[in-house]
Amino acid sequence: MTSEARTDGGEPGGRSLDGASVAGQSLGRNKDFGVFWVAQTLSVLGDSFALIALPLLVLEATGSVARMGLLTAAGSVAAVGAAVFAGALVDRADRRRLLIACDLVRMVLYGVVPVVWLFGPRIWLLYVVLPLCEAVGMLFAVGYVTVVRSLVGGERLTEANGRLNATAAAAGVLGPLGAGVVAGWTGPAAAVGVDAASFGVSAACMLLVRFRARPADDRAARGAGLWRDLRAGVSFLRGHPVLRSLTALLCAFSFLTLGLTDLVIYHLKHDLGHDDGTVGTVMACGALGTIAGSLLVARIRRRLGFGRTWTGAVAVCGLAFAGLGQVHGVPLVAALSAAFLACVGIAGTCSMSLRQEITPEPLLGRVTSAFWTLQYSAAPLGAAVLTWSAEHRGTAAVSLVAGGCCVLVAVAALFTPVRRSGRPA
Repeated sequence: MTSEARTDGGEPGGRSLDGASVAGQSLGRNKDFGVFWVAQTLSVLGDSFALIALPLLVLEATGSVARMGLLTAAGSVAAVGAAVFAGALVDRADRRRLLIACDLVRMVLYGVVPVVWLFGPRIWLLYVVLPLCEAVGMLFAVGYVTVVRSLVGGERLTEANGRLNATAAAAGVLGPLGAGVVAGWTGPAAAVGVDAASFGVSAACMLLVRFRARPADDRAARGAGLWRDLRAGVSFLRGHPVLRSLTALLCAFSFLTLGLTDLVIYHLKHDLGHDDGTVGTVMACGALGTIAGSLLVARIRRRLGFGRTWTGAVAVCGLAFAGLGQVHGVPLVAALSAAFLACVGIAGTCSMSLRQEITPEPLLGRVTSAFWTLQYSAAPLGAAVLTWSAEHRGTAAVSLVAGGCCVLVAVAALFTPVRRSGRPA
């Protein structure tokens, strides 16, 4: 590597973060990470409005959980399709400008929904807007993963990811509550408007963030062909035993769980007869679980190692999922949702941090893109099957079967290199 390095999205005047300076810097003193942290928290606060509002818009107009699942599946298909090319684009682009552009595009797209809804429901619009936003969101998510290491250094990745997930979950507590209140007072479309505004705020904050200069190796990577870029990420995953196994296991887990939010909403409104406000309250309680998991993940991983932490978290996810359709009290639904999301947060943070730690930076976008493409390749079908089955067979039976299969995913991990990876000293 030459001493020459490209400044990717540095602040005005060409300055950028130095890799050595961020490596030993505490997160509390890292101003750029702090601004980035605030931007993402605000974005998630608004996004959690859409998480509740979009399914409610469909359910309000059609009364069908299968149509809700179809919308979720359509969005996921678009995200998977975008993931195929996202890594190559992220590794070639100015990442700061790319993240800002993604925020602005989603602000405009989501902003169209409440405007159109003033003249009456247009369900077809959701099947246009959500897939486009999910595709752009996947591009943002891959870029997001690649820049965290440049902001905090490799030694603080798990801690930084935990903080980002914890405050995002804290925003997720207020978001569903606010979405339920707004949906109850003015309708779900207004809650989508809040989401649109949050992306504008996030873009404004991102203008203030400096990113560390990227290695000169990145320039050579961007001279390669697109097909070679796509193969590079897959080849790295295939050649790493832990990541190879983890990709296959998460593909099965995502197939089983992508439609869970739709299932919980349908269970609360259809089976138990509660209103939008109750849905928001339960989702907010679930987000409290994510906060707990995100704050504890670094400590748990240091004590137990990656393999035990990830496998145990997935097993608990399965048990909580299995019980969701069996319980009829709102407090129990909220508690199981919190347990599920806490363990999803633990497993997800561990998985992302491990991938960031072991992947060379010039490859990080392509590896992340390949990982998510493969992980979510079957998830849209899973969401459609889960919600269709719930409408025809009931939520109790479907949640029991899907949760049991999640436990089997954890059992299968015991027979892969994931079990022995990252053992505590």
